[in-house]
Amino acid sequence: MTAISAPCETCPAYNQAQLKKMGVNVENYDYVVALAGNPNTGKSTVFNALTGLRQHVGNWPGKTVARAEGGFDFNDKKYKLVDLPGTYSLLSTSTDEEIARDFILFGQPNVTVVVVDATRLERNLNLALQILEITDQVVVALNLMDEAKRHGITIDERHLTRELGVPVIPMAARRMVGIAELLQAIQDVASGARVNRPHRIQQRDAVVEKAIHELVGVIEAEYPNLPNARWVALRLLEGDQTLEAAINNHTLGDLTRGQSVQPVPEIIPLEVAS
Repeated sequence: MTAISAPCETCPAYNQAQLKKMGVNVENYDYVVALAGNPNTGKSTVFNALTGLRQHVGNWPGKTVARAEGGFDFNDKKYKLVDLPGTYSLLSTSTDEEIARDFILFGQPNVTVVVVDATRLERNLNLALQILEITDQVVVALNLMDEAKRHGITIDERHLTRELGVPVIPMAARRMVGIAELLQAIQDVASGARVNRPHRIQQRDAVVEKAIHELVGVIEAEYPNLPNARWVALRLLEGDQTLEAAINNHTLGDLTRGQSVQPVPEIIPLEVAS
């Protein structure tokens, strides 16, 4: 077996201390993949299809929210898959939303797979668009295409790919349809073989843009390693109380710099019934 080289120290997704603080050990993995989506989109089915029995369960450090993670190999590369809590948005009005937001923003996974329900696409795209505001490294898993077909719903995934600027993979995960294509898309984005150009909502109000620009300068001066200061500035202007509290309490730096890492509980292997 070929030995796996140590992750690049300058690669943001492999800030070991930062990810360890979030409860994720990425030793011996080439890439980290986050799995996000609304509840009831088949996200767990996608997770199980990708990882099989190579799964672990536990809680996020300091939280009572369950966390599942697993691994898979594809084309001689090893991937760590982290299943984020099912959530409808990243606006941080709940612990689940805060966990998902912090992992995507501060953990900087190599790829974030957003699982959407093809029968409720308009509702599900709200979360996808929010994630695209944070990161370019996205693949959309257009799941439940079999259900959409049964309801007479037709989706042009190529047009959706062009509009979103990221790969959109039609799937029926419970039937293992689209899994191979999803794996290839993950590899292409993670390796840089595909460079995404995601759709982002542009602010057209000059006053808002001026406020964002000024706030970004202040944030970057205080937190030079922050991955997406513009998104943080937007959330602060919209009244995100958790981000505001993190800045006021000087705890945002713990996430951006990986400081004061605390030990996290051992993740308990998932028991599979025989």
